[in-house]
Amino acid sequence: KSRLSAKLGKTGEDVWASTFHSSCVRFLRRDIDRLGFEKNFVIFDTSDSQTLIKECMKDLNIDSKEFTPKAIGGAISQAKNELIYPDEYASIFKTDFYKSVVARVYKIYQERLKKYNALDFDDLIMCTVKLFEENPDVLEYYQQKFKYILVDEYQDTNHAQYRLVSLL
Repeated sequence: KSRLSAKLGKTGEDVWASTFHSSCVRFLRRDIDRLGFEKNFVIFDTSDSQTLIKECMKDLNIDSKEFTPKAIGGAISQAKNELIYPDEYASIFKTDFYKSVVARVYKIYQERLKKYNALDFDDLIMCTVKLFEENPDVLEYYQQKFKYILVDEYQDTNHAQYRLVSLL
């Protein structure tokens, strides 16, 4: 960003040079209230997420030796990267025993994140996509703001990242 500003002068200050996640935080800080969150939401890191998953599993009487919180968290992360919400996940995988357990945890995990006014890293992109899809005026604002978008290592984008860029 500083190199761009040095080369482009004042114009460089308007350039967003950021990761998907940091861009999404900026989008969400401005308009997340449209999704029922407060603008001062907190972001759970991996450790916070694992603690919450363990709490959810305990409350659901799910044995953490049989179903590890790390594996459950990985499955939830994968679902979010595919933009699959808890109810849809439960519907898709209702005949898969392991994934039906994941679905139960995923549902309560998301409910508790909302209760705590918190998002995990995967929610940053997922919620931004939802914000844009449900609020055309917000999407249009950013579509007008960005004339060009460059994605470094584009071949490594997941579905949620692809959808986000496609919307913009």
